[in-house]
Amino acid sequence: MAAMQAQIQALLTEAVEGRAVGGGATGATEMAKLQTFDGTALKVSRFLSVYKLYIKMWLRELSVEKQIQWILSYVYGGSADI
Repeated sequence: MAAMQAQIQALLTEAVEGRAVGGGATGATEMAKLQTFDGTALKVSRFLSVYKLYIKMWLRELSVEKQIQWILSYVYGGSADI
């Protein structure tokens, strides 16, 4: 599972970095560094908000399955591993 997460993360990071270079009419859009989610209940809302925004900005053209795989690559540790 960890190897699969790392592979997905590498592919998506490469795709996102390629898009960030062009950015748009005014240059690249910057976002805060994405954090992993460890299953802490108090962090669920923030996690979902940040990742929904990121998908809307950078990963819209990916299939829903690829978007889910990308999100899951940031979910591990703590109670998220259970």
